[in-house]
Amino acid sequence: MDFAQMPPDWPHRDRARRIASRPHDWCVIDAGAGPVLLLLHGAGGSGHSFRTLIPLLTPHYRVIVPDLPGQGFTRSGARSRYGIDPMAEDLAELCRTLDIAPAAVIGHSAGGALALRLAEMLPLRAIVGLNAALGAFDGAAGVLFPLLAKVLSVTPFIPHVVARLWGNAATVQRLLVTTGSPLAEDGVAQYIALVKDPAHVDATLGMMAQWRLEEVMPRLMTLALPVLLIASTGDRAVPARISREAAAQLPDGSYAEIPARGHLMHEEAAEDVAALLLPWLAAELSGTA
Repeated sequence: MDFAQMPPDWPHRDRARRIASRPHDWCVIDAGAGPVLLLLHGAGGSGHSFRTLIPLLTPHYRVIVPDLPGQGFTRSGARSRYGIDPMAEDLAELCRTLDIAPAAVIGHSAGGALALRLAEMLPLRAIVGLNAALGAFDGAAGVLFPLLAKVLSVTPFIPHVVARLWGNAATVQRLLVTTGSPLAEDGVAQYIALVKDPAHVDATLGMMAQWRLEEVMPRLMTLALPVLLIASTGDRAVPARISREAAAQLPDGSYAEIPARGHLMHEEAAEDVAALLLPWLAAELSGTA
């Protein structure tokens, strides 16, 4: 969706800005004051997914929350740049355009992997992953899902078909059930709006098709900066063991767990997430201007 199409009741609409930073036309929520936190959503979402977490962070930090390229209200300028490397490069360029130096990045799902990749490009002091997608699909799905996404992403009219068939309450509710995260009516309505948009669907498929995490993950697991991985035991999309095992492998990794919640735990239980990450950030970023 174009920035001008943002509904009047979209979360944090009053703090959203349109930022032209090559090669994309970004939608960025900019709220609060203090050390800068960059918040990155997962594939198929948008910055709105942090809607209940943002107010818990802004008393202490300035939060910058972009919609990823082509998703949400960011208009893509290059469909070839949906892989983890080019996306990280474009986010680093966005930070330069905004003249910000994030102290830390908080990434949900694929945004957690993207945060680790950004640490190789920006002088970050800490990273928080929320149900971070740091592992490959199990079994045959690890081969078939990316191949299917690649085929769909280059097939004319497929995004329009998906948007038309899936952009309804019943289908979106079923999709949310597969994550283990039941959402309130307003949260469901926001995901329906995203799924109805062919450009958003196209960018999500493109991200799935171009994501090559296995090529960079061994290197990212050697990063020495502090990383907190928070997982929820009810996550049906990314099992908690992925974060637990990654935290054990990272040189300065920590692991925390929230029981029962699903993949969208930061939407279901923002207070529980904030209770874990705020003290950890305060300790790691003490002295940051």
